[in-house]
Amino acid sequence: MQTIGILGGMSWESTATYYRIINEAVRQHLGGLHSAAIILNSVDFAVIETLQQAGNWQQAGELLSSAAQSIEAAGADFLIIATNTMHKVAEQIEQNIQIPLLHIADATGTVLRTENIQRVGLLGTAFTMEQTFYRQRLTDRYGIEVITPNQQDRQIVHDIIYQELCLGEINQASKQQYLRIIDDLTARGANGVILGCTEIGMLVHQSDTGARLFDTTHIHALQAVEKAIGNI
Repeated sequence: MQTIGILGGMSWESTATYYRIINEAVRQHLGGLHSAAIILNSVDFAVIETLQQAGNWQQAGELLSSAAQSIEAAGADFLIIATNTMHKVAEQIEQNIQIPLLHIADATGTVLRTENIQRVGLLGTAFTMEQTFYRQRLTDRYGIEVITPNQQDRQIVHDIIYQELCLGEINQASKQQYLRIIDDLTARGANGVILGCTEIGMLVHQSDTGARLFDTTHIHALQAVEKAIGNI
């Protein structure tokens, strides 16, 4: 079994979910007392969030590249970045390490294409929904049209992530807002909706809606397991 490198802490709430999903999947595949071989570097999210808000992606990329290098030096065979938004600097990180990076948008795009999803709604931070690093990758590499909520709803989605989910707060009123926005995306022709922030799956579950949800945390973690045990 290969050793999975996890660049986490953004936020630690979702990193904990990654850890659980990965280990549960390894046990399911291999049985007994098997668990995943993991090297985790969990950064201080407050530092990263400050750089996000300042638009200082270069420095954020430098900090995360240094963390990724430490993961590689500790013996990881490949790397996952346990956040959607910070894939904004994925190429910068890749340039500073020698081990492969499993990109969260590629993991998601592969599943969407397998499921024949041609038009998908995207929920995430404002950075993920509004900038091109994530949406364009899905379109260019997988031929998937990506739509996002209107500006007011994008702000609602973003604020709930940073002000509640990243702090471990789960509010029913916020869930209803998300479900309303998901319904709107479906009404606009989305065949499914990407939960494109690694914390959203804490709030919204498939059982809450008739829309097809694609939880990037779950998808990404399972792909990491498949690679670790040699299935991909």
